[in-house]
Amino acid sequence: MLKKSIVALGAVSMLAACATPPKDIAPAYVSTTLYENLTCQQLRNEAEGVSARAAAAFGKQESNRGQDAAMTTVGVVLFWPALFFMKGDGADAAEVARLKGEMQAIEQVNRVKNCGIVFAAS
Repeated sequence: MLKKSIVALGAVSMLAACATPPKDIAPAYVSTTLYENLTCQQLRNEAEGVSARAAAAFGKQESNRGQDAAMTTVGVVLFWPALFFMKGDGADAAEVARLKGEMQAIEQVNRVKNCGIVFAAS
């Protein structure tokens, strides 16, 4: 009974170390100052670049999530030392947060300048 409780507690704690879904990562603060002197066309180009980088970062974070889920399954069912190889949140999650923050700053400047750039809902 005690052994099952310890295994269950260990599994729950390892699940908590799994990488966060990109949609659940909060944006980091990015100052609008970086974008305030751009023309509307430059702002549009910047938004497209940030969006492309964000898509790549989201994909990497999702991949980390999938790998962590697989490691958890392997670790809990077959080989517990595999749990030490989980990535959790790290540089990839920080990149997602930064890019989300950049996009928010660009959206704010877009509204102030009335550039009319339409952003997809995230």
